[in-house]
Amino acid sequence: MNKMLLLATICVTALCTTSCQQGTDVPRPRVLVSTDIGGPDEDDFQSMGHLLMFNDYFDLEGLVSSPSFGGGSADRILHLIDLYAEDFSGGAFRTAEELKSMVHQGVNRLAPAAGYRTATDGSNWIVQCARKEDPRPLYVLVWGGLEDVAQALHDAPDIADKIRIYWIGGPNKKFSPDAYSYIVSNFPDLFFIENNASYRGFINNDRRVSAYGRDFYEKHMKGTSALADDFATHCGGFVRMGDTPSVLYMLNYRKMDPADPSVDHWGGRFERMSRSSRRVFDRPLTVQDTVPVFSIVEIHLRGPERVDDQGEACLTLNCLGQDWDGFYVGDGIYQVRYAPKMAGLVPYTIKGAVEQSGTFVVDNRWPGEPHPDDWIVGDSWWTDVQDPAEFEGAHQGAQTVAKWRDTVLSLWAERCQEMKPNAEQGAE
Repeated sequence: MNKMLLLATICVTALCTTSCQQGTDVPRPRVLVSTDIGGPDEDDFQSMGHLLMFNDYFDLEGLVSSPSFGGGSADRILHLIDLYAEDFSGGAFRTAEELKSMVHQGVNRLAPAAGYRTATDGSNWIVQCARKEDPRPLYVLVWGGLEDVAQALHDAPDIADKIRIYWIGGPNKKFSPDAYSYIVSNFPDLFFIENNASYRGFINNDRRVSAYGRDFYEKHMKGTSALADDFATHCGGFVRMGDTPSVLYMLNYRKMDPADPSVDHWGGRFERMSRSSRRVFDRPLTVQDTVPVFSIVEIHLRGPERVDDQGEACLTLNCLGQDWDGFYVGDGIYQVRYAPKMAGLVPYTIKGAVEQSGTFVVDNRWPGEPHPDDWIVGDSWWTDVQDPAEFEGAHQGAQTVAKWRDTVLSLWAERCQEMKPNAEQGAE
């Protein structure tokens, strides 16, 4: 038997068995992925490989290249699809041609203060998919910045009740504070999972007792397919895949309903949040100022009035060796936003049209104590659980993902072994 057909048969049988155990035929979820693959996070390549290997589990509708701190590239997605085409096809698997037709380039720069710029091929594709006549919601899994999602919502606010967002925040929130601010302030009733720290439960940790550690590639993936072998060329071949929990959240949809984030999922368990932390300052910050981790810190500075384009950067904020753009927002006010990803002391400088320097303190509690500057969100905004028992070190909620890590890696190991070149001979 052809190994591609063998694998497709195994997958369909497994899915039917699960459905029969549940006693109901649960429709496969619709999924669109926005990724900053090709940017600074090598783990996106690993997560994309995993996604492609399991695309038979759901109805994949879009692969959008979106930015983080270093941009993203649709060409990198297409390259992985070429590797996929060497071994995967048939049955419930998408063909390489189908996958390539859903790859779209999004914006290649971060949003200005407004949170959006102009439509892109990627943002238009999000709108097109969301507006399809389909009773199922569209799950948008965001692995990088929120720029294309924010643009899609700005251009087509009618899609807000048709999409469900699972965002790997944390560092990506640091890189995407303006797009996030636009979404949370204008669409507070979105179904939105804001995973700022739980995702870290999936990243390889030598201190964690696990059957699948640093040798996962060598033991279970090496030589099984072209796509599997690409895994070793990223992140030293170690399992990082910080974006993968968003895929895992959808993977076991027949037993773990993605519509209810409050129950256990392979991709984490989350709790409702009624407010999103924000702190606004119109003065230099000092060590007397403490902000919650992952909050939006918004600094306003007064300077000369301008008549030029408010969408172009005129300030540079430097925090901990990285730079962020600041913008003129009118009436003599300049603004820059920052979202700290870890606790500690943060010195900063602002240079450009106006200048400032200071230092503030970040507290390791999200979303922290209520504050008048906070955004109020609806009943469908979810985030990392605050239960101390679910922390892994400093990472809030990480245990809700870590507990499933071996389960899902064993599933991946089985899939890779099914694709081994000698599987075809064994089947015959």
